[in-house]
Amino acid sequence: MATLRLLAVDLGAESGRCMAGDFDGERVTLSEVHRFPNGPVALPDGLHWDVLRLFEELKAGIRRARRLGPPPAAVGLDTWGVDFALLDRRGGLVHNPYHYRDRRTEGMVEEACRRVPREEIFAHTGIQFMPINALYQLLAMVVHRDPGLEIAATFLMIPDLFAYWLTGEVACEFTDATTSQCYDPRARGWATALLERLGIPTHIFPRVIPPATVLGPLRPVVADEVGGTLQVIAPATHDTASAVAAVPAEDPDFAYISSGTWSLVGAELPHPLITPESLAANFTNEGGLGGTFRFLRNVMGLWLLQACRRAWERVGQAADYESLVARAEGVPAFRSLIDPDDPSFLNPRDMPAAIAAFCRRTGQPVPQDPAAMTRCILDSLALKYRYVLERLEALVGRPGQGHAHRPGRGLHRGRRVRPPVPEQGDHAPQPLRRRERPAALLPCRGLGSRRRPRLGLEGRAAPARPRLVRQVPPGPPLAPRPVPARRPVPAPRPP
Repeated sequence: MATLRLLAVDLGAESGRCMAGDFDGERVTLSEVHRFPNGPVALPDGLHWDVLRLFEELKAGIRRARRLGPPPAAVGLDTWGVDFALLDRRGGLVHNPYHYRDRRTEGMVEEACRRVPREEIFAHTGIQFMPINALYQLLAMVVHRDPGLEIAATFLMIPDLFAYWLTGEVACEFTDATTSQCYDPRARGWATALLERLGIPTHIFPRVIPPATVLGPLRPVVADEVGGTLQVIAPATHDTASAVAAVPAEDPDFAYISSGTWSLVGAELPHPLITPESLAANFTNEGGLGGTFRFLRNVMGLWLLQACRRAWERVGQAADYESLVARAEGVPAFRSLIDPDDPSFLNPRDMPAAIAAFCRRTGQPVPQDPAAMTRCILDSLALKYRYVLERLEALVGRPGQGHAHRPGRGLHRGRRVRPPVPEQGDHAPQPLRRRERPAALLPCRGLGSRRRPRLGLEGRAAPARPRLVRQVPPGPPLAPRPVPARRPVPAPRPP
């Protein structure tokens, strides 16, 4: 068959990139075509994402892909979870979406549990309680009588917003929708009864679609901008869902550690695990490919090091990740340890000062330089991963004899500090390809390809050991009732 070019776009909290995947019928070869930074923008009303610039970068990536090779047939996009955009009745953006670290959600978990018991919220959603979740962002808008919520007509998660701008189609993709804590995984639809009890309007939530749904071609105005049209396909639009879909596991008895701005430690299950024990352990049930569920716990992750780097840059101590990790290798292990999930680390004004304060508060030596601080962070994350893996094994009843895989892209290009922590099971965690690969492969599925690709990077042969794309049986329908094939695009109306 002729080579099929597909485009995968991965937007992370710190950076984004566009990857071209060339599928020859047997394997996909990836090459980077565009890379750009991402980060929050502080405005008088709070912390926001600059989605307008990100959309321009997305279009720039499509243009470059067309310039550097054969025109791509389709594009798929994934992003971080929990954040959302609101559209008005004309389909316009109500405001730039808030960043999940914005302080307006402080106290909202407690407010939600005052209105609806914690056990009932978990029974409806199966999601870990974190103030960053869309549920608490929406509740903050209710509590503060935000006029944006009053005029909102449509709720879209961040990848769904970009898909809407590309195609005009209004829908929320399953894997990212589940991260909102507004979705009921057992009813396979929005948790409308819970939302109503919290005072959140339910008419704004659109239909939910499964991964690999073909949304359609680019809108004509976008096609003119990028130099031609292509199909837009919703992959597993939550970045961790794409990463887990790429785990090269034959045996279902495996765990994964997806390490980026956030670290996610978990297992893939055929059904959500919503029990008093998983609630007590603060685990979450997020949607996966083929109707599966990612039973996991979120850990603060490399945000700790990202925020430290920004603080060091402000005082003239700029350093890249590779040099920080290399210098940290020379620091003795476990001199100082923190709990990465301590609330003081969610969004401090000065991360090194917050870590120093934690160490003083717990009677430990305070790391005195960036190398020691980096060592403290990475040692602490390693121990936290082990702690969560042990709880995971107890909850799912698995003996922990399989692989613990490491998808995600944190510190991939640098050396890793290897603290002397006993590994789980018989195998050390295996570094994987990045999450752009499944985002590139799912358009194959959406376009109807029945061939199972092998994966290579920059022309190198794919490893032969496990097959890299698992056959996932189709999941049950995502809603208990039929939904229209497509929701009409909001029609412009005169003001």
